[in-house]
Amino acid sequence: MGTYLAATRHPWACFLFLFPLLVAYEGGLYALGGDQTANLRNGADTWFRWALDVFGAGHVLAAPLAVAGLFLVWSWWRWADRPTDPVKTWFGMALESVLFAAILWQLARNFGPVLDGLGVKLQIAVRPAPAGDILRYIGAGIYEEVLFRLVLFSGLLLMFRTVLMPWIVAMPLAAVAGALLFAAAHHIGPYGEPMRADTFLFRAVAGLFFTLLYVFRGYGVAVGAHAGYNVLVGVVVT
Repeated sequence: MGTYLAATRHPWACFLFLFPLLVAYEGGLYALGGDQTANLRNGADTWFRWALDVFGAGHVLAAPLAVAGLFLVWSWWRWADRPTDPVKTWFGMALESVLFAAILWQLARNFGPVLDGLGVKLQIAVRPAPAGDILRYIGAGIYEEVLFRLVLFSGLLLMFRTVLMPWIVAMPLAAVAGALLFAAAHHIGPYGEPMRADTFLFRAVAGLFFTLLYVFRGYGVAVGAHAGYNVLVGVVVT
């Protein structure tokens, strides 16, 4: 069991798990939108592409290649201790993703009584999700985890540790700050949702949940759980 838990956090296992999701998202958007895929992309994907464009990498494949390239280079760096059974690891990660997505989904369904005690009414809209939305849910799992866990949380943690903040303080502080920024990002910009206390609070909790998955179960499981939760909320009644 210890070998499996370590294997799922290895960059090679994360890449093998991430690759089909990247192909499904990018290929699906192109199949649906052709040259108009920009109109179908989720917010995190758009922000990530904007950042790459600032540095001159504006090609349509720049974002997925950047993510895949990062994990391939990281995998090469740690090739000596890569998982010995990647297929078994992949299926285990898929099962974990479904499990953690269901846990968060159930938390969302039972979050109302908690907020009611705080005087906040939880309102979750339920509607059928077309294929384009399902692809956005997958893309959000990929690129939101890149931006908010791989970059933001890890960057905050590194910054706090650089100023000699104790690990026991730096870790939860980075997790909470990253979760609050994750929640706030959904209400920023021309495509942001109107600010509501219920959705902000739940997304902050979800941000903490995904951060814990990222720290203890790795990027791949965090992506799978994030994408799975989005699909559950968008497709299954809450």
